[in-house]
Parts: sequence; C-alpha cells; structure tokens
Amino acid sequence: MSMTKADQYLVSDIKNIFENGYKDIDPRPKYEDGTPAHTISVNHVMRKYDLSRGEFPICTLRKQAWKTGIREIFTIYKNPTNVLSEMEEMGVTWWTPWDIGDGTIGQRYGATVKRYDLVNGLIENIKKDPYGRRKIMSLWQETDLRETPGLAPCAFLTIWNVRGEYLDMCMIQRSGDMLTASGAGGINEIQYAALLIMIARATGYEAGVFTHFVANEQIYDRHIDNAHEMLRRAEEKAAEAGADAMPMLILHKERFCRLEDIKVEDFEMTNYEPMQPQLKFELGI
Repeated sequence: MSMTKADQYLVSDIKNIFENGYKDIDPRPKYEDGTPAHTISVNHVMRKYDLSRGEFPICTLRKQAWKTGIREIFTIYKNPTNVLSEMEEMGVTWWTPWDIGDGTIGQRYGATVKRYDLVNGLIENIKKDPYGRRKIMSLWQETDLRETPGLAPCAFLTIWNVRGEYLDMCMIQRSGDMLTASGAGGINEIQYAALLIMIARATGYEAGVFTHFVANEQIYDRHIDNAHEMLRRAEEKAAEAGADAMPMLILHKERFCRLEDIKVEDFEMTNYEPMQPQLKFELGI
C-alpha cells in the first residue's frame, strides 16, 4: 500500500526531531522502573488533512488501534466522565496510573466537558449561527485545574468553522508523545478526526479540513530505536509505491443523527493495511 499523507508527515517529523530537536532537563515523567523519561523535542508542529478529499489521518507504518481511540474520545465528549470504572466499562483501561486516589482522574477531560456542557453548546451554536466565529471547546479551565490534582489536558482546545457544506476543525495540543499518540496518523489525530466526522454528521455538514497543532512534540529516549524502524519501514513502503486506495473512516449514520446514538460499531475503516509486526513502547508516566 502507498504511504498515506500521515505517513509522509510522520517521516518528515521524525527526521526533524533527529536533526533539530533538543533534550529536556529534569523531566517530570518516569518509566515504570523509575528511570527519568527523557525526550528529544521540537516546538510548533502543524499538520493538515482534508477529509473531504480522502486524507484521513492514520499511520500505516505500525498498526493503530483506531477503535480504541474512538472509545476514548467517547469518554471525553459523547459520554463524558472522569470516573475510571465508567471509562473501563466503555473499553478505556489505560488511565489507571493517573488515578488521583478517589477512582477518578480529577476534574479533567470528560468532567470538564460535562460541567460546562461543551458539546451541546457547540452543536447548538453550529446549528443556530453557522458562520459565527466563536465555536470553541476548551478543556483548559483554570477553575478545574486548581480544584483537584490530575494530569493537565494534553489535547485541550478545538476550534470549529462552517465553510459552505463543510465543517472544519483545528485541534491544539500543548504536548505530545509523537510515536505513541500525538504524531501524524496516531491515536490523537484519529480520534479527533472521528470527532469532527461525528459533529459534522450531527449538525448536517460534511467533515472538511482537520488541522492539528502541537506546541511541543517529543520522541522519548526509549522510543528512538522504534523511530528508526519506522523510517526503515517508510523506505520499504516507498519502494513499493503504487496507486492504492487510501484508508478512510466511514460513519454509517444519517445526517442530523444524534451524537448520543453513535456507537463504535457504526464506524468502518476501509483500505487500512498497516505494516507488521506491531511495535511496543514504554510509556513515560
């Protein structure tokens, strides 16, 4: 299969970090064995995809658990919660290390969305004032951040604009672990592109342009070997380049469907053939 646009971005971004990145000092995250999780970073990374032209952001250089990503976005925006047991019931099981001691991740993510009714407010705004320029959902609420401990939101801001028959969205991320989540075609881009598709369908529009801005994007020191392997896979894929159909996420729901009626099973990923074997990454917690 040919390289996706996300694959091309990822290759360029890995090379940029290797050539221009800087190493952090005294990092907060640690690996499971207690070793400080150092990173090589660059600032101000931007990627842009036009979903209406088939540019869905998914990486094929390693397998992406796209359904898992959608389940997580459900816990933030569709059935918003910060309760670990409720997240686990929806198939999201990896937030346990961020338990603040009361079975929650603190007043964060889904709890913030629920408190300020962000999604319903956005949908109502799109329907009533499509060309207004105040369609913003922010998870960075100072009151919430000061109320409890917890991981500060990484992907924290979305801005929405109607353009004719299309709904466009940009997502702002303060920090991103490139190879496990935030990089081109990774889980963060997959799930927020899926969110754009869902909100567009719920408001009667077609999903248009999705733009992702990461203020600081990193490769962890224990991920460097995997980064080189992904560059090697990209060279292998480029040598076999053809005119294959690109992967695309399809939502099998009618226009003006209710967001609460959308299920993971309503999504289908077509033409997705990632390279194997899967790569494993140690997380900095």
